[in-house]
Amino acid sequence: MLASLTDAPLDDPHFVYEPKYDGIRAVAEIGDGVRLWSRLGNDKAAQFPEIARALEKWAQKRKATVVLDGEIVALDEKGEPTGFQALQGRIHLSDPSRPVRHSRAARPTGRSGATSTAFIAFDVLQDGKTNLRERPLTERRAALEKIFSETGDPILRLSRQVRGDGRALYDEAFKQGWEGLIAKHAASLYKPGKRTPDWRKVKIIHEQEFVVGGWTEPRQSRSYFGALLLGVYASSESRAARDGNCLTYVGHTGTGFNEQELARLMKRLKPLETRQSPFCEAMKTNERAHWVKPDLVAQIKFTEWTADARLRHPVYLGLRDDKKPTDVTRENVRVRGSGFGVPGSRDSQGSLGSQGSQSSRRTPRSRRSNGSEVATGNLVEQLSELEKAHRDGVLTLPDGDALKVTNLAKVFWPKLKLTKGDLFRYYARVAPFLLPVLNDRPLVMKRFPNGIEAQPFYQHRAPDYPPGIRVETVTVAETRQHIIGGTLKALLYTTQLAAISQDPWFSRVQHPQFADHAALDLDPAEGVPFESVLDVARWIRDELDALGAKGWPKTSGSDGLHIYVPLPPGTTYDAGMIFCQIVATVVSQKHPKAATVERAVAARGKRVYVDFLQNILGKTLASAYSARASDYAGVSTPLSWKEVDAGVDRREFTITSMPARLANVGDLWKGLLTAKGFDLERVTRYIKSAKR
Repeated sequence: MLASLTDAPLDDPHFVYEPKYDGIRAVAEIGDGVRLWSRLGNDKAAQFPEIARALEKWAQKRKATVVLDGEIVALDEKGEPTGFQALQGRIHLSDPSRPVRHSRAARPTGRSGATSTAFIAFDVLQDGKTNLRERPLTERRAALEKIFSETGDPILRLSRQVRGDGRALYDEAFKQGWEGLIAKHAASLYKPGKRTPDWRKVKIIHEQEFVVGGWTEPRQSRSYFGALLLGVYASSESRAARDGNCLTYVGHTGTGFNEQELARLMKRLKPLETRQSPFCEAMKTNERAHWVKPDLVAQIKFTEWTADARLRHPVYLGLRDDKKPTDVTRENVRVRGSGFGVPGSRDSQGSLGSQGSQSSRRTPRSRRSNGSEVATGNLVEQLSELEKAHRDGVLTLPDGDALKVTNLAKVFWPKLKLTKGDLFRYYARVAPFLLPVLNDRPLVMKRFPNGIEAQPFYQHRAPDYPPGIRVETVTVAETRQHIIGGTLKALLYTTQLAAISQDPWFSRVQHPQFADHAALDLDPAEGVPFESVLDVARWIRDELDALGAKGWPKTSGSDGLHIYVPLPPGTTYDAGMIFCQIVATVVSQKHPKAATVERAVAARGKRVYVDFLQNILGKTLASAYSARASDYAGVSTPLSWKEVDAGVDRREFTITSMPARLANVGDLWKGLLTAKGFDLERVTRYIKSAKR
């Protein structure tokens, strides 16, 4: 089973977190002998005889065959797992029959001089005749801990794992310079050979300054230049021992620029052009290189340093003017970003320290509820420039990706004269708060290509989509491909398709049959004031309090209000719907003049319909922070219960006012995303008390 490189929450009760061990993946089949199968089906037992012997010795205490999934890793001088590079000598060991002995301290080398290794198990697939692959990960982990937690040998180990909150482990990964973490859905089944978002690689992003030593010619339709050539100086201690003051080349980057930034940089580079390379060594470039005096300093994010001291996946963030080029040296591990989402602490298209309106802008970003960060770069400025020019164009996203956008000046809200561009800019501003709400959830699109006064249409299936949009096949009554929410590009792409609201499922794509929350939709009849809706919401809050449950209220963005209740992992939609039906029925019976559960519109009268039927697999409600096709350009806005008690005007929450509200009150929906699910067994006692 393989992991996907996609967004993952850091703080989520549905996930467990493990270090990403940097070694050789191996499935250990232990019974009649030991086999260590690699991903390509090769037996690694001969290359790692000490692990095979340790497993054979351990298996003597057992009678049944067992199949484990794990990682063969090299150990450092402290006996801790280290990087893949240290395994290279062992992979090509010429005489694997020579003994490799380990002490309890797990020395870095054995008597043969080979690197010390260990096998770290993180899953069990079979125990005797029991096939565990169809069991949830939590059950498999319990079985693994039972059989493998005390092996009696320091080279047979159990992986570290924490559940629900991986932030401390992630901080440790920061400090130790690990490659990253693996986040796994706690209910995931084992799917051999499948790369699935049930398991997710979480990369750690590094960031530091580098000196610009040149540029390369552009390719094809690219303007100005292709890539920046980057370098660092030796440390002050070692610089004196070197001749001259040349740069050490560390790599090149051609991503992170839009057309405006390419032009701006070219104006800075051209006057600095020189015939002499500022780098200590000669290097080959894909296109012709131009050298510059090393006067410019760029901020770069990257995933890691390679073994030959090059940057892996570098992305340009901006220029700095607050650091001297001669002070730029290779830094020790320092992490400023996050492996979850799109990191970046500064304007990804502009200067980082210069004065003036253009260069002083900073990337709007916010700490996401799952612990990650979302950078939106200068998207708002790009959108405004395109709309002002009344032309279509290509947005450059903060990670260097691109998306074509059209018809930004088309009016979507005629009475307010708000355009498609206004909708785009709203979503760009609130993306740090909205994307965690949509993460991993199939989306249903209600498209308004001609604005809110024209006929919309629903689209469940994913249309033809550009690269970088996550699409998954989901089966309910029928099999469809759905766009999956949670990324900036998906949000902007659905906006380009004129999907005004964001309408996610209550469940995640990994387990579509299990709802993460249930919802009560308060829908007032025509002429019923919003104050009556707030009254019903307060009564529902009282019933939830009696149950020991907590609800999260939000306006619908139109006339009504939604109340969400978190559910425990593994809860079916039917269970959530029955729970909501019970609460709705009790409220309507206690307050029959104001609330009703009557489905027939004619039978409702001047009352608030408490709709529990939205809790059906495949149905959706507009998400928190979603724009709506209401006449006032409303936003589905999370409220505090204090606001519900005091009374609010729903029409105050719009795509123009919401960014300021978020800056003032913060993310009121954050608690729902990490809340412990309500114990549904309490409902029985609640029903009995309600009858009395």
